Amino acid sequence: MQKNISILGSTGSIGTQTLEVCKEQNIKIRAISANKNIALLEKQVREFKPDFVAVYDEKAAKTLKQNISDTDTKVLAKMEGLCEISTLSKIDTVLTAVSGMIGLQPTLAAIKAKKTIALANKETLVAGGELVISEARKNGVQILPVDSEHSAIFQCLGGKTSSPFLEKLILTASGGPFFGQTKSELENVTVKDALNHPSWNMGAKITVDSATMMNKGFEIIEACHLFGLPEDKIDVVIHRESIIHSMIEYIDGSVIAQMGVPTMKTPIQYALTYPKRLNSKNEKLNLAKIKNLSFFAPDNKAFEAIEICRKAIKIGGTAPLTVNAANEVAVSLFLSGEIKFLEIIELVKSAINNFKPQKVSSLEQILETDKSVREFIKSLV
Repeated sequence: MQKNISILGSTGSIGTQTLEVCKEQNIKIRAISANKNIALLEKQVREFKPDFVAVYDEKAAKTLKQNISDTDTKVLAKMEGLCEISTLSKIDTVLTAVSGMIGLQPTLAAIKAKKTIALANKETLVAGGELVISEARKNGVQILPVDSEHSAIFQCLGGKTSSPFLEKLILTASGGPFFGQTKSELENVTVKDALNHPSWNMGAKITVDSATMMNKGFEIIEACHLFGLPEDKIDVVIHRESIIHSMIEYIDGSVIAQMGVPTMKTPIQYALTYPKRLNSKNEKLNLAKIKNLSFFAPDNKAFEAIEICRKAIKIGGTAPLTVNAANEVAVSLFLSGEIKFLEIIELVKSAINNFKPQKVSSLEQILETDKSVREFIKSLV
C-alpha cells in the first residue's frame, strides 16, 4: 500500500533529500512546507503536486498563492498552516525537517492526530522532550528517528528503542571543521570557516552547531528521550570518516555498529519505509577503499557544548529548553556577523545561569520560557 506523508521543511537539506527518496520509493507527498523560500517551494509544488503547501512567513504565503494559482494545491500560512498539514486525514506520517523550535507545535499536533513521526528536528525533543514523549505514549504514536546517529542506534537495536541487555549508547561525531583546534585558535574563526563541514552537506544552523559540538550535545538529550537512558549511559566518540554512524554496547561487552557512506538519504528512507528495507540508489560502502577508521575522545575544554547539554538534561525540566533557545539566537547572531564564534557558548552559559529551571507542564509554558530566553540573549548583544 502506498504511503502518504507531509514534509515539514521541504526546502531544506533534509527536506529536499526526502523528496528524492519519495520519488524513488513511490511515496505520495500530500503536503509540504517552508519558511519563505517560495522559489524552490513553487518548483516542488509543480513537480510533486501536493494537496497542500504551508508557508510559515505570511507575506511569502500570499506571494506563493498568486504564483501557483493555476494549480490545485491549497496554500496555508503561519503556524496554523503547519499544524493543519500535520493532521491531514489522508497522511500516515509526518516528517519534521524544519530547523529550530518551530517544529515543536506541529509535531505535537501530529502526535495528537495519531500520525507516525519521522523526526529530523532535534530541537523538538531538546526543548519539549518530556511533553512530546508523554503525548506519544498516550496516543500510541511511534517516533522514528531520522538523525543519522539515532537512526543508527535504532537499527542496531533491531528497530526497537530499548533492550534489557543494553549497557550504553555510543554516538559518533565528525568533530566538525575545527577538530583538533584549541580554544585560543577558535577565537577569530569566521562564518565561512564554521560552515566548511568536512563530511556532511547540511543547513547553516546545524552546520554551526556541529562546529561548536552543540549538535552532539543536543543528540545526547535527544537520545535520552528516544531510548529512555540517563546521560551517563551515552558516550560520544569523534570519528572523522563519518562511516560508523553510531554504536550500542551490550552488558557482555559486545559492540554493534551501523555503517554506511555519509548520506542522509539512508536514514530518511529507513524511517519512511520502516519496518521494511527497500533497495536504494545510494552509494554502497567499500571498506577496502576507505582502509582506515579513526576514533578520538572529544575535547570538552575547547568545545564545552557537550558538557553543557549533559548538565542540562541532568537538571531536567526547562533547562534543555533554555540551552536550545539561547543557542538558536546566538547562532543566528553569529551567522549575521554580530558576535564571534566563541561567544555562542558564552551566551548559552549566561542563559543557564540566569534562568531557574522549572518542571515542564504544558506547551504554553515551553513557548513562554523559550520567548523569555530569546529576549534575554538579544538584550545582552
